[in-house]
Amino acid sequence: MRLPPLSPIRQPDTCRLLPSRFADAEDSVLAPLAAGPEHLADLFALDNATNQRLAAERGLAPGIGIDELVFGVPNFRIVNAAYAYPRPEGSRFNSGVRGAWYCAFDLDTAFAEVVFHKTVEYAEIDYFHDSVDYQLMLADFSGQFHDLRQASGFKQCLDPKSYIASQRLAELLLENGSLGVVYPSVRRVGGINLACFRPALVNNVRRDAAYRLTWSGSPEPAIKVQAKGRKKSNQGVRPKRNAVSAREEP
Repeated sequence: MRLPPLSPIRQPDTCRLLPSRFADAEDSVLAPLAAGPEHLADLFALDNATNQRLAAERGLAPGIGIDELVFGVPNFRIVNAAYAYPRPEGSRFNSGVRGAWYCAFDLDTAFAEVVFHKTVEYAEIDYFHDSVDYQLMLADFSGQFHDLRQASGFKQCLDPKSYIASQRLAELLLENGSLGVVYPSVRRVGGINLACFRPALVNNVRRDAAYRLTWSGSPEPAIKVQAKGRKKSNQGVRPKRNAVSAREEP
């Protein structure tokens, strides 16, 4: 398989929607289980024993070395977690061994990606009643990325139903030192996504707005702003569901 062409990318304010339970370290899901501070500390110790991010930061992860991770910068734990917690089956441009930082060039595309995959999950159990809070994380990128937007011969890597070809390409790109892939979204026409392979390139990570997505019996959720930020979206427009079974791309 040949490699796609390289493009110089300088893109500020890329959008990644992260479930708030993963973004809010001060509001741990373990807190309601604790009888007191000492009990909570014991729960944290137990949880940390199987924490894949901490294992990666100690050099114990098979897919990524400690020398690739980032430390001492704002939100470095969130960045490292993206690489230490790949989905078991992988995502579009990563396997189940090593993760990647996925983001969109605009907020509406980020919503389309998240809404599609969450809706698929609910369709599998035929239950569209849930509320999920998301924290918008912004990040800036500058570098030479392999570009699928105008490249020919890579149609299978953008298959809405399969990650087989795209994961094979990602493996080849990693072997050749690629920084990551820029590609058109298959969930929103005109949208652009980026999968960054290198933690050090995820720059200036910061929080923006927070949102709540609510499913009330319909595949299309209502989107409500929980905390305002700088990014704007077409609030009130229900994203269209593309009935294709797939898993979430982080």
